[in-house]
Amino acid sequence: MNKFGTAITLALLAFTATDVSGQTIQSIETADAPPPGGHYSQAIVANGFVFVSGQLPIKPGGGHEIPEGIEAQTRQALANVSAILRAAHSDLDNVVSVTVYVTDIANWPAVNRVYADVFGQHRPARVVAVSPQLHFGSLVEVQAVGLVRKKGGA
Repeated sequence: MNKFGTAITLALLAFTATDVSGQTIQSIETADAPPPGGHYSQAIVANGFVFVSGQLPIKPGGGHEIPEGIEAQTRQALANVSAILRAAHSDLDNVVSVTVYVTDIANWPAVNRVYADVFGQHRPARVVAVSPQLHFGSLVEVQAVGLVRKKGGA
């Protein structure tokens, strides 16, 4: 690359770093959902969005207790997402995107029934991905992105 191209690249990187440096990034943690099992946050709030890390169907309160069956696991994973969203001043009605990981696509109809029951009329953008193996033998994991509610309103 020539000097001119390099100078442009460096200038753009400096502008991006300067632009981003003024933003606040807040880590979210709640006892109403399982604690992180590694080096990550339950969620991050940045620029009006809340990014919820993938939630396994682990019951809060310590240990790795996972309900039996795909429907119960889906409900628990979504309950964990919901608890984290509340801690970030959001809720399921403010979710804009969801990624659902399943270990077997044959479980999708049951997962979708619970998902529809939990989300009701709200239909965020969604991705369904097959992951042949999830931690602790879980059958489902749910990750979400939502909007943080404005102060004083829903």
